[in-house]
Amino acid sequence: MSQKKIKNIIEAALMVSVQPLSVKRLMNLFEEDKSLQPNRDNIKKAICDLQKDYEGRGVNLVEVASGFRFQADDEYADWVNHLFDERPPRYSRALLETLSIIAYRQPITRSEIEDIRGVSVSGTITKTLLEREWIKVVGHRDVPGRPELLATTKSFLDYFNLKKLSDLPPLEDIKDFDSINPDLFEALEKELGKDSKHRDGEFMSVVDSENMVETEDADDVVESAKVIPFSN
Repeated sequence: MSQKKIKNIIEAALMVSVQPLSVKRLMNLFEEDKSLQPNRDNIKKAICDLQKDYEGRGVNLVEVASGFRFQADDEYADWVNHLFDERPPRYSRALLETLSIIAYRQPITRSEIEDIRGVSVSGTITKTLLEREWIKVVGHRDVPGRPELLATTKSFLDYFNLKKLSDLPPLEDIKDFDSINPDLFEALEKELGKDSKHRDGEFMSVVDSENMVETEDADDVVESAKVIPFSN
């Protein structure tokens, strides 16, 4: 199969898919005929060529945590948004604060979130985040009561156009948002300073960030966090 045809097939698949597509999923498009199946290098070259083709246009081919997708260029978002009658959902400051704490301090329990925020966390907030599939339960803390550990998901990264947790902005870049309590970030920075490492100006959890979002096995996440994984 020619490289041009591979490129066209991948372009068509990415155009019609409602979800990002990984290299593995793109390779599966060709699995019926193994003799014509391209290798990973062919797929990656096709993606690279498509990204070049769409440079400077209204849509871009971008990589997020779950794979690759076409999306409108930020420059044209104001015009494109007129296509949608529904307004984007508005989230409370408490929800945004909770999500921020989970993102920067994961894996973390609900009580630990409350210690950082200084107030209780409503069950409605965690329910909303779980329903949006922005967070998930990855295990239990090895302490009395075995509280659930919460972590962000690939869907969270995809929604915010991130490939991995290390792409999160430094805290100092977001703590001035009007919707976020600045005192929260001072407390969060102190908490992170207890057991986290600082790399390239970004806070990283003691658990490896790439394993946190890319593994499908909770055991890979909880082993480093010294927690108890789910029992089968």
